[in-house]
Amino acid sequence: MLSIIIVSFNARADLERCLASLHDAPPHMPHEILVVDNASTDGSAGAARRWPDVRVIENRANVGFSAANNAGIRASRGDLLLLLNSDTVAPAGAIDTLVAELAAESDAAVAGPRLVDDQGRPELSFGRTISPINEWRQKRIARDAATVDRLTRQRTYPDWVSGACLLVRRADAEAVGLLDEQFFMYTEDVDFCASIRALGRRVLFTPAAEVVHLRGRSAAAAPTATNRAYRESQLAFYRKHHPFWVPILRLYLKLRG
Repeated sequence: MLSIIIVSFNARADLERCLASLHDAPPHMPHEILVVDNASTDGSAGAARRWPDVRVIENRANVGFSAANNAGIRASRGDLLLLLNSDTVAPAGAIDTLVAELAAESDAAVAGPRLVDDQGRPELSFGRTISPINEWRQKRIARDAATVDRLTRQRTYPDWVSGACLLVRRADAEAVGLLDEQFFMYTEDVDFCASIRALGRRVLFTPAAEVVHLRGRSAAAAPTATNRAYRESQLAFYRKHHPFWVPILRLYLKLRG
């Protein structure tokens, strides 16, 4: 069984669009849909209940992306877990293909699809684990549309795939203790994949499945808070994985204001 877990926070229109896509062309395998709402004030939870088969978990506060996903995982029943952003649209067959791709790889714990925007432009949704050099490299590649298009058409085994659409076997998710809740928003997917790889399991990126990701909407609505959340998660990641670099990163951020 597949459990689809969607975290929602004040993104009602996106959430409704996402849920509509899952119902217009539902996965063929048995599945359940759980929406975990982080105390939205825009009626997101009520909107999700328009679909009788959707289970809604309402948090009393915005507990962050990792904690909300964990709540959904704990309340779910599937042996496969799909963490899906509310700002995604799943075309017909996309989720079935992603499930089949993971099922064909017994040594892979995680699979991520090719993510594109509403114009079909691909997103660099995978890469090497975060480090100063790798962050610079990732940003440099992301600016080159032709390179991103080429790379995202190749099946590969990266260090991480984006949490916007991340399929994971429950056994592997539970083996690493689910997502680390110190990451309120951002880098939790990189850390989660790092924990899974530390157990000797692989992460798969497959272009055979393609999902639409209407990214950047939350950031545009609250750029200051979003940037702060990213920096806090970035520092938390370096404290956990690269403690040597933390003072240097703090100095760099201070110089940038």
